[in-house]
Amino acid sequence: MSSNKEFAGRRVLVAGGSRGIGRAIAAAFAAQGASVSICARGADTLEATRAELAAHGVATHAMVCDLGDAAQIEAWVNAAAGALGGVDVLVNNASAFGAADTEEGWSASLNVDVQAVVRASRAALPHLLKGTGPSIVNISSISGLRPSIRTSAYGAAKAAVIHYTGSQAAMYARKGVRVNCIAPGSIEFPGGVWAERKQSNPALYQGILGSIPFGRLGTAEEIAEVATFLASNRARWVTGQTIAVDGGQMLGA
Repeated sequence: MSSNKEFAGRRVLVAGGSRGIGRAIAAAFAAQGASVSICARGADTLEATRAELAAHGVATHAMVCDLGDAAQIEAWVNAAAGALGGVDVLVNNASAFGAADTEEGWSASLNVDVQAVVRASRAALPHLLKGTGPSIVNISSISGLRPSIRTSAYGAAKAAVIHYTGSQAAMYARKGVRVNCIAPGSIEFPGGVWAERKQSNPALYQGILGSIPFGRLGTAEEIAEVATFLASNRARWVTGQTIAVDGGQMLGA
């Protein structure tokens, strides 16, 4: 992780920022000097993560928010903008992990994985337009780049996020706002899906492990590295792109 203060003075919002990939992204921005707001449903984990971010000596804000609820999303974005003095970067990281091809799976995936992106972006846009180097980073999945038997609803929702990223980029480019997307491969972190699968379904875990040429699953920090790059001035000529961060998992090598 870069040790400079590339984001000093910048204000970053991370939806779903209390654990896993979202937590790593929030920490990466804080380590580089950004003021950071995070939201999630679990108050205890949220506050623990906020305290970790504050240890970097930056302003922090955290708010309990159900990212399936439009009113709560708008309230969080506006409260975060007030607490931090504005918004320069929005990271949409939420997922309901509604994998199954069922009513429940589709409802969860569409309401959180897709609609939370739409709603948070809509709420943040007026603040971003007044920000410095404004940028949105959406977190999708390689499941959105190819058909999936096991996670059809999740994959379709993540494909929608990828498509919407391009649309957002086109809509906002003349306003000076860049929008990009990261499609992580299989990422392992404590308490995450793959840490759980390693115990509950070792055959599936080993199958996924065997599909990755580098012989391991990715880390949340490796996604955070790309997120900070995409939001940085170094990526000032990059918009409308989706970057797969998967260690070659999709190559089938």
